[in-house]
Amino acid sequence: METRRDERVGQLIQALKRSDKLHLKEAAALLGVSEMTIRRDLNSHSGPVVLLGGYIVLEPRSASHYLLSDQKSRLVDEKRRAARHAAALLEAHQMAFFDCGTTTPWVIEAIDNELPFTGVCYSLNTFLALQEKPHCRVILCGGEFHASNAIFKPLDFHDTLNHLCPDIAFYSAAGVHAVQGATCFNLEELPVKHWAMRQSHRHVLVVDHSKFGKVRPARMGDVKEFDTIASDTRPDDDIVALAKTHNITLLY
Repeated sequence: METRRDERVGQLIQALKRSDKLHLKEAAALLGVSEMTIRRDLNSHSGPVVLLGGYIVLEPRSASHYLLSDQKSRLVDEKRRAARHAAALLEAHQMAFFDCGTTTPWVIEAIDNELPFTGVCYSLNTFLALQEKPHCRVILCGGEFHASNAIFKPLDFHDTLNHLCPDIAFYSAAGVHAVQGATCFNLEELPVKHWAMRQSHRHVLVVDHSKFGKVRPARMGDVKEFDTIASDTRPDDDIVALAKTHNITLLY
Protein backbone atom coordinates (compact mmCIF):
# COMPACT_ATOMS: atom_id res chain seq x y z
CA MET A 1 0.00 0.00 0.00
CA GLU A 2 1.41 3.39 -0.96
CA THR A 3 2.04 5.69 1.98
CA ARG A 4 1.62 9.46 1.93
CA ARG A 5 5.40 9.78 1.83
CA ASP A 6 5.59 7.52 -1.23
CA GLU A 7 2.84 9.53 -2.87
CA ARG A 8 4.72 12.78 -2.24
CA VAL A 9 7.97 11.36 -3.58
CA GLY A 10 6.09 10.16 -6.66
CA GLN A 11 4.77 13.68 -7.23
CA LEU A 12 8.29 15.06 -6.97
CA ILE A 13 9.53 12.55 -9.55
CA GLN A 14 6.78 13.63 -11.94
CA ALA A 15 7.65 17.29 -11.39
CA LEU A 16 11.33 16.60 -12.06
CA LYS A 17 10.45 15.05 -15.39
CA ARG A 18 9.39 18.55 -16.44
CA SER A 19 12.34 20.36 -14.86
CA ASP A 20 15.94 19.39 -14.01
CA LYS A 21 15.62 20.75 -10.48
CA LEU A 22 13.03 21.99 -8.01
CA HIS A 23 13.74 24.39 -5.15
CA LEU A 24 12.76 23.09 -1.72
CA LYS A 25 10.35 26.00 -1.20
CA GLU A 26 8.69 25.32 -4.55
CA ALA A 27 8.36 21.63 -3.71
CA ALA A 28 6.74 22.44 -0.37
CA ALA A 29 4.23 24.75 -2.06
CA LEU A 30 3.53 22.15 -4.77
CA LEU A 31 2.79 19.40 -2.26
CA GLY A 32 1.13 21.59 0.35
CA VAL A 33 3.46 20.47 3.15
CA SER A 34 6.33 22.02 5.12
CA GLU A 35 9.93 22.03 3.95
CA MET A 36 10.81 19.89 6.98
CA THR A 37 8.30 17.23 5.87
CA ILE A 38 10.00 17.02 2.48
CA ARG A 39 13.43 16.80 4.13
CA ARG A 40 12.19 13.88 6.27
CA ASP A 41 10.65 12.19 3.24
CA LEU A 42 13.89 12.34 1.25
CA ASN A 43 16.14 11.36 4.15
CA SER A 44 14.10 8.18 4.70
CA HIS A 45 13.51 7.36 1.04
CA SER A 46 15.94 5.19 -0.94
CA GLY A 47 14.75 6.28 -4.38
CA PRO A 48 16.36 8.60 -6.94
CA VAL A 49 15.09 11.88 -5.49
CA VAL A 50 17.61 13.75 -3.33
CA LEU A 51 18.14 17.20 -1.84
CA LEU A 52 21.31 18.97 -2.97
CA GLY A 53 22.18 22.53 -2.01
CA GLY A 54 18.55 23.53 -1.39
CA TYR A 55 17.32 21.95 -4.63
CA ILE A 56 15.56 18.65 -5.24
CA VAL A 57 17.05 16.69 -8.14
CA LEU A 58 16.99 13.21 -9.61
CA GLU A 59 20.09 11.24 -8.69
CA PRO A 60 20.35 7.54 -9.62
CA ARG A 61 21.87 5.64 -6.72
CA SER A 62 24.94 3.45 -7.14
CA ALA A 63 26.81 0.84 -5.18
CA SER A 64 29.39 3.35 -3.96
CA HIS A 65 30.60 3.16 -0.36
CA TYR A 66 29.86 6.86 -0.05
CA LEU A 67 26.68 8.50 -1.25
CA LEU A 68 26.23 12.23 -1.06
CA SER A 69 22.57 11.76 -0.26
CA ASP A 70 23.45 9.56 2.72
CA GLN A 71 25.89 12.06 4.22
CA LYS A 72 24.19 15.41 3.77
CA SER A 73 22.21 15.28 7.03
CA ARG A 74 25.07 14.09 9.28
CA LEU A 75 26.79 16.49 11.73
CA VAL A 76 25.22 19.53 10.08
CA ASP A 77 25.90 21.94 12.96
CA GLU A 78 29.53 20.82 13.16
CA LYS A 79 30.02 21.23 9.42
CA ARG A 80 28.50 24.69 9.52
CA ARG A 81 30.85 25.81 12.30
CA ALA A 82 33.89 24.59 10.40
CA ALA A 83 32.56 26.17 7.21
CA ARG A 84 32.14 29.60 8.80
CA HIS A 85 35.82 29.65 9.80
CA ALA A 86 36.82 28.80 6.24
CA ALA A 87 34.45 31.22 4.50
CA ALA A 88 35.97 34.17 6.36
CA LEU A 89 39.25 33.58 4.47
CA LEU A 90 37.80 34.44 1.05
CA GLU A 91 38.53 37.98 -0.12
CA ALA A 92 36.78 40.16 -2.68
CA HIS A 93 37.55 39.46 -6.35
CA GLN A 94 39.44 36.25 -5.63
CA MET A 95 39.05 33.05 -7.62
CA ALA A 96 38.20 30.16 -5.31
CA PHE A 97 38.05 26.42 -5.95
CA PHE A 98 35.29 24.58 -4.09
CA ASP A 99 35.58 20.83 -3.61
CA CYS A 100 32.72 18.34 -3.69
CA GLY A 101 31.15 16.82 -0.55
CA THR A 102 28.51 17.87 1.95
CA THR A 103 30.60 20.36 3.93
CA THR A 104 31.48 22.61 0.98
CA PRO A 105 27.97 24.05 0.41
CA TRP A 106 28.04 25.32 4.01
CA VAL A 107 31.25 27.20 3.20
CA ILE A 108 29.48 28.85 0.29
CA GLU A 109 26.40 29.66 2.36
CA ALA A 110 28.60 31.43 4.93
CA ILE A 111 30.13 33.75 2.31
CA ASP A 112 28.77 37.31 2.43
CA ASN A 113 26.20 37.78 -0.33
CA GLU A 114 27.74 41.15 -1.18
CA LEU A 115 31.22 39.69 -1.79
CA PRO A 116 32.23 39.54 -5.48
CA PHE A 117 34.26 36.43 -6.35
CA THR A 118 34.70 33.67 -8.91
CA GLY A 119 33.82 30.13 -7.86
CA VAL A 120 35.30 27.10 -9.63
CA CYS A 121 33.58 23.76 -8.96
CA TYR A 122 33.05 20.28 -10.36
CA SER A 123 30.09 18.96 -8.38
CA LEU A 124 26.36 19.51 -8.74
CA ASN A 125 25.59 20.43 -5.13
CA THR A 126 28.45 22.94 -5.03
CA PHE A 127 27.31 24.51 -8.29
CA LEU A 128 23.75 24.89 -7.02
CA ALA A 129 25.03 26.61 -3.88
CA LEU A 130 27.33 28.97 -5.82
CA GLN A 131 24.64 30.10 -8.24
CA GLU A 132 22.66 31.40 -5.25
CA LYS A 133 25.38 33.98 -4.56
CA PRO A 134 24.40 37.17 -6.43
CA HIS A 135 27.96 38.43 -7.02
CA CYS A 136 29.60 35.11 -7.85
CA ARG A 137 30.85 34.23 -11.32
CA VAL A 138 30.50 30.43 -11.45
CA ILE A 139 32.73 28.10 -13.48
CA LEU A 140 31.48 24.50 -13.54
CA CYS A 141 34.03 22.04 -14.94
CA GLY A 142 32.16 19.48 -17.01
CA GLY A 143 32.87 15.86 -17.81
CA GLU A 144 31.52 12.42 -17.00
CA PHE A 145 28.82 12.61 -14.31
CA HIS A 146 29.13 10.31 -11.28
CA ALA A 147 25.77 10.14 -9.52
CA SER A 148 26.94 8.70 -6.18
CA ASN A 149 28.87 11.85 -5.23
CA ALA A 150 27.35 14.20 -7.84
CA ILE A 151 30.67 15.16 -9.46
CA PHE A 152 31.72 15.79 -13.04
CA LYS A 153 35.01 14.05 -13.78
CA PRO A 154 36.81 16.04 -16.52
CA LEU A 155 37.57 14.21 -19.73
CA ASP A 156 40.24 16.70 -20.77
CA PHE A 157 42.04 18.93 -18.26
CA HIS A 158 43.39 21.11 -21.07
CA ASP A 159 39.83 22.15 -21.89
CA THR A 160 39.27 24.34 -18.79
CA LEU A 161 41.10 23.49 -15.60
CA ASN A 162 44.68 23.98 -16.76
CA HIS A 163 43.84 27.56 -17.70
CA LEU A 164 42.83 28.44 -14.12
CA CYS A 165 44.95 29.36 -11.09
CA PRO A 166 42.68 29.83 -8.05
CA ASP A 167 43.77 32.20 -5.28
CA ILE A 168 42.33 29.87 -2.66
CA ALA A 169 40.95 26.33 -2.58
CA PHE A 170 38.49 24.83 -0.11
CA TYR A 171 38.77 21.04 0.23
CA SER A 172 36.64 18.43 1.93
CA ALA A 173 37.93 15.06 3.15
CA ALA A 174 36.49 11.91 4.70
CA GLY A 175 39.63 11.25 6.73
CA VAL A 176 42.50 13.29 8.16
CA HIS A 177 45.42 11.31 9.59
CA ALA A 178 48.81 12.61 10.70
CA VAL A 179 50.67 9.88 8.76
CA GLN A 180 48.32 8.89 5.91
CA GLY A 181 47.22 12.46 5.21
CA ALA A 182 43.88 13.66 3.86
CA THR A 183 41.79 10.95 2.20
CA CYS A 184 38.38 10.49 0.61
CA PHE A 185 36.20 7.57 -0.46
CA ASN A 186 36.11 7.92 -4.22
CA LEU A 187 39.05 7.60 -6.60
CA GLU A 188 37.27 9.56 -9.32
CA GLU A 189 37.50 12.70 -7.16
CA LEU A 190 41.30 12.65 -7.05
CA PRO A 191 42.17 14.12 -10.48
CA VAL A 192 40.40 17.41 -9.71
CA LYS A 193 41.54 17.52 -6.08
CA HIS A 194 45.15 16.98 -7.18
CA TRP A 195 44.78 19.62 -9.90
CA ALA A 196 43.61 22.13 -7.30
CA MET A 197 46.51 21.27 -5.02
CA ARG A 198 48.94 21.97 -7.89
CA GLN A 199 47.32 25.13 -9.21
CA SER A 200 45.91 26.97 -6.18
CA HIS A 201 47.87 29.51 -4.17
CA ARG A 202 46.31 28.77 -0.76
CA HIS A 203 44.89 25.46 0.47
CA VAL A 204 42.17 25.21 3.13
CA LEU A 205 40.99 21.83 4.44
CA VAL A 206 37.48 22.04 5.91
CA VAL A 207 36.42 19.07 8.05
CA ASP A 208 34.35 18.34 11.13
CA HIS A 209 35.89 16.55 14.12
CA SER A 210 34.63 13.09 13.07
CA LYS A 211 37.18 13.00 10.21
CA PHE A 212 40.28 13.18 12.43
CA GLY A 213 42.13 9.90 12.79
CA LYS A 214 40.25 8.30 9.90
CA VAL A 215 41.87 6.85 6.75
CA ARG A 216 39.81 6.31 3.58
CA PRO A 217 40.76 4.53 0.30
CA ALA A 218 41.65 7.53 -1.92
CA ARG A 219 44.61 9.69 -0.84
CA MET A 220 44.52 13.42 -1.52
CA GLY A 221 47.90 14.32 -0.02
CA ASP A 222 49.92 14.97 3.15
CA VAL A 223 48.43 17.15 5.85
CA LYS A 224 51.45 19.45 5.52
CA GLU A 225 50.31 20.40 1.98
CA PHE A 226 47.46 22.46 3.47
CA ASP A 227 47.96 25.99 4.72
CA THR A 228 44.88 25.99 6.94
CA ILE A 229 42.66 23.41 8.61
CA ALA A 230 39.18 24.63 9.60
CA SER A 231 37.11 22.49 11.94
CA ASP A 232 34.40 22.71 14.58
CA THR A 233 36.70 21.64 17.45
CA ARG A 234 40.39 21.36 18.25
CA PRO A 235 41.98 18.57 16.15
CA ASP A 236 43.68 15.53 17.69
CA ASP A 237 47.05 16.10 19.36
CA ASP A 238 49.03 14.53 16.52
CA ILE A 239 47.41 16.89 14.01
CA VAL A 240 48.05 19.86 16.30
CA ALA A 241 51.74 18.86 16.60
CA LEU A 242 52.00 18.46 12.82
CA ALA A 243 50.41 21.85 12.29
CA LYS A 244 52.92 23.49 14.63
CA THR A 245 55.85 21.85 12.83
CA HIS A 246 54.70 22.90 9.35
CA ASN A 247 53.14 26.29 10.23
CA ILE A 248 49.61 25.19 9.39
CA THR A 249 46.95 27.55 10.71
CA LEU A 250 44.23 25.84 12.77
CA LEU A 251 40.78 27.44 12.91
CA TYR A 252 38.18 26.03 15.31
